[in-house]
Amino acid sequence: MNTSNFMSNDAFDQIFQQVSDDINEQLKKEILIAMIGDVNAGKSSTLNRLMQKSVAEVGAQPGETKEVKKYYYRDNILFVDTPGLDDIYQEHSQETLKFYNEADVILFFLNAAGTVLSDTELKSLNKIATFNKKVIIVLNKIDAADDIPSLVNYILEHTEFAYPVIPISSKTGEHMELLQKEILQQLKEVNKDLLLAANMADKPSIAKKWILAAGASAAAIGAVPIPGADFVPLTTLQVGLMLKLSTLYGKPITKDHAKELIIATVVGNIGKTAFRQIVKVIPGAGMVVAASVAGSMTVALGYAVKYMYENDMDLKPETLKKVYKMYLKKEK
Repeated sequence: MNTSNFMSNDAFDQIFQQVSDDINEQLKKEILIAMIGDVNAGKSSTLNRLMQKSVAEVGAQPGETKEVKKYYYRDNILFVDTPGLDDIYQEHSQETLKFYNEADVILFFLNAAGTVLSDTELKSLNKIATFNKKVIIVLNKIDAADDIPSLVNYILEHTEFAYPVIPISSKTGEHMELLQKEILQQLKEVNKDLLLAANMADKPSIAKKWILAAGASAAAIGAVPIPGADFVPLTTLQVGLMLKLSTLYGKPITKDHAKELIIATVVGNIGKTAFRQIVKVIPGAGMVVAASVAGSMTVALGYAVKYMYENDMDLKPETLKKVYKMYLKKEK
């Protein structure tokens, strides 16, 4: 079976090129994440756990951080540990302010085992927010504190619910996936999430989030009550998901390879695809069936690719087809 069953080769090539260009453009962008908080708040250990690599020094002594510290994870991924706007070394204030202004995300650290959101910390937070409101409050060391929900509520109320509050333990790893998710969500808003995701530790949870989101989008596309109207947007979505997963796991695929994989899986279910178009002429119920089929096909494709990457399997069309069918049955 060839791609003419659902679109021309030229159309597929154009879709692949567009998606590929968008991803490559995003990977070229610079990411700046600023971190602020007491030296005992666990900034370094949080950073190291997020990236599963010793990016920052751990074990700083009180009073050691008197200047801006820069941690280049890669040439275009920069983490900055800032001393705050009121640091006694005034010569660093302008440099600190520059990073606050330019940061894609600001991680404001609080110590759950200490005095949470002191007057000084709240004043500092409010001052930072006048320059940049892309703030995530990180409540660290929850392993050494009690009644975390009350602490979170206290912070939310005293910051007027202006920022997300993520309680974590950089020591035990508890809730690190929530922090990861929030950082990537904020970066997604400026189309910069893919590069950091590809370098983060918890790839399975990132992949799962992308797959389910793609499934929901596919269902919405499949529900369009016009026969044939979903071929191009669905293929664009599925190719995009495949390329994002290949980037996440560091397994690049070529245009011809992607085409073979799509043909072996989604196009291999041409009977289902044709059925999805036919049922659209049935009012009400037809649209529900169409949406369900489109969503399940996309989710099955995503999970199949994820499974093969995580099990270090060669992404060959025939092998992917078998794994895809396995997940397609689960989606039913």
